[in-house]
Amino acid sequence: MIGLLSAVLPSVMDVAGRFLPEDKEKRAAAEREIEAQLTMHLAKIDLAQLEINKVEAASRSVFVSGWRPAIGWMCGGAMGLNFIVFPLASFVLAQTGHLVELPTLDMSQMMPVLMGLLGLGGLRTVEKIKQVSK
Repeated sequence: MIGLLSAVLPSVMDVAGRFLPEDKEKRAAAEREIEAQLTMHLAKIDLAQLEINKVEAASRSVFVSGWRPAIGWMCGGAMGLNFIVFPLASFVLAQTGHLVELPTLDMSQMMPVLMGLLGLGGLRTVEKIKQVSK
């Protein structure tokens, strides 16, 4: 949310600045109020998304609740291939006289997805510690 706020705030202030008072103190107070309202609005959006996530996670259907674990397993498998299997296989093949260049996966595409999932995974750990999960 902070990243989104820092990305959106300059544009909002640029547009709103045309309508703000000229007095420096009043202008600063108005800018603080705009920032507070924007922060509150973004926090409400985050809370709404958390509620959707709870409903999804509670579903018995694997197609509703299972997509996050599936993406997690795919990302974990891709990381395992890229950083463990492929280097070890290249080493073993080179030692046996087969100089084969194995493919590498584009991690720049996958890492944002994985980092997002790991952030959500932290919340899942809290649920398990508080024994709210099934």
